[in-house]
Amino acid sequence: MNRCTAAITAAASSDEEADPTPLTIASSARRFTIVAEAIVRSVPALPVLHHDAVLAAVTPGDAIEHVRRGFCRHHSGEWSMPAKVYLPSPPFGDFRAMPARGDGFALLKWVTSFPSNPASGLPTVQGLICLSDADTGTPLMILDARSVTALRTGAVAAVAARALARSDARSVGVIGCGLHGLWAARCLRSAGYEGGVACDPRPTAAREVAGELRGRIGDRTEALACDVVCCVTPGTVAVVERPDLRPGLHLNMLGADGPGKAEASVHAVAACTLFCDEWEQAVHGGELTGAVSAGLVDRDAVRDLGSVLTGANGRGRNSDEEITLFDSTGLAIQDLAIAAAAYEAWQAGSVPAQTIEL
Repeated sequence: MNRCTAAITAAASSDEEADPTPLTIASSARRFTIVAEAIVRSVPALPVLHHDAVLAAVTPGDAIEHVRRGFCRHHSGEWSMPAKVYLPSPPFGDFRAMPARGDGFALLKWVTSFPSNPASGLPTVQGLICLSDADTGTPLMILDARSVTALRTGAVAAVAARALARSDARSVGVIGCGLHGLWAARCLRSAGYEGGVACDPRPTAAREVAGELRGRIGDRTEALACDVVCCVTPGTVAVVERPDLRPGLHLNMLGADGPGKAEASVHAVAACTLFCDEWEQAVHGGELTGAVSAGLVDRDAVRDLGSVLTGANGRGRNSDEEITLFDSTGLAIQDLAIAAAAYEAWQAGSVPAQTIEL
């Protein structure tokens, strides 16, 4: 029995005793129409948040707090996150499917990384997020993935800096001033960091990030001299080498988010006290991959950020002289934290949404 036949049968049997009139083709069709209309009415219009609406719904300060709590809930087992799925589209880039569930929500992010897109006037990162009710499976909202990704990437840079940088750290060096570098600067500024150096071969991009930091444009060496350094490059060339390291430095490695990418040499990575967002993901497609493959780093040498934030695995750095490195590969739980916050902002009337009917 197909779904249409089943619906007609169910509609007929549900009021069989109340209406003894024999079924005819016309009455069956009428009852099927009633059932179909009821099903359509039970699915409300679906709100859609475009790029600017997402950024209006969640401030950098709110994003930092929501992402921090998302890490804690995931580490405690309250939120679940299957592994990210990569679908290569050679030689252009790749698609990524990222699911997560927590706090009554379920999420699927379908997002791309196509590095050559800017040459054609397209963003490197594009996609959408579907947020659903975890109890019923009902879709609740569709969100632009590019803005959510930028916001949570910036937020985790601030979360990691607060947990791992020196307590007196203030200046920020940003190497790679694209969209994610810009949001790292914005969120770090919101977290109380200020001043520093923006490094990028594109003067306009570097100028914008320097403005966010209330800092200046400089070269790679000058950026690496800051207290907190965020590397947000495509990851095709290492920008941090072993001689660049100095006592007290904290590195946020945000750009290498897939197989074959790295922003630091394996020897630079191995010389740091290491942290990551999630071990299995980082070791297969993040900054740690090369050092692990070379036998320079093993699992015992790396702590998950969530374990530090919850206090389950000690504090972040042990001294002001330590060199700390955080490998961020981007987690669906971060996207869930931002998407849920945006949905709640819409529910509260803080931001308008477009609507569609499925």
